[in-house]
Amino acid sequence: MAIRDWPEQQRPRERLIRHGAAALSDAELLAVFLRVGVRGKDAVALGRDMVGHFGSLQALFGAGLDEFCALPGLGAAKFAQLQAVMELARRAIEEQLSSGRTLSSPQAVKEYLRLTFSGKGCESFHVLFLDVKNRLIAARELFRGTLTHTSVYPREVVKEALACNAASVMLAHNHPSGTPEPSESDLLLTRALVQALALVDVRILDHFVVAGHQVHSFAEHGQL
Repeated sequence: MAIRDWPEQQRPRERLIRHGAAALSDAELLAVFLRVGVRGKDAVALGRDMVGHFGSLQALFGAGLDEFCALPGLGAAKFAQLQAVMELARRAIEEQLSSGRTLSSPQAVKEYLRLTFSGKGCESFHVLFLDVKNRLIAARELFRGTLTHTSVYPREVVKEALACNAASVMLAHNHPSGTPEPSESDLLLTRALVQALALVDVRILDHFVVAGHQVHSFAEHGQL
């Protein structure tokens, strides 16, 4: 039975309008996004298949084009739509972070970084530049590497911090193929950056390592 033939109070879109998005399951929210199902399967069932196939929403959001399209009923158009939705969400959080308010919510920063690194198949190193009141000046990707390594040059980080007139920074990079626990080279790099930035009176507030939905904070683990 097509969703349009369901009782109105059970249809995902109508339930979302009446009760809000939080009232819907993951499969129902995906059904609203998909709009239609495939032959023999309504959009809610297809949404349920998506969650089951990828195992989590984070894995779904991080899937590449080929992996996404491997599931029957999904194609390049839906992949593009999903990427657009995720980018809009990332930009909305970035606006929140740069709206002049102090970055006092580690959770908001982590959500921003999860979206920023979602779907990246190679290591990437980002820096958030902050003013004296810990307000975001700019967020930039400075280096990009391979699946397991990226070269980071402290001199370039210092140069960019001076160009932004930053008082402090937050560092972030991803581990596409592993866990969020920092490697020994991550720890050594962080110490080198702390020393290099200290020479120009710029503090490192935190260094985050992102792996899927997991985010490791150096500050929270006493590693700065």
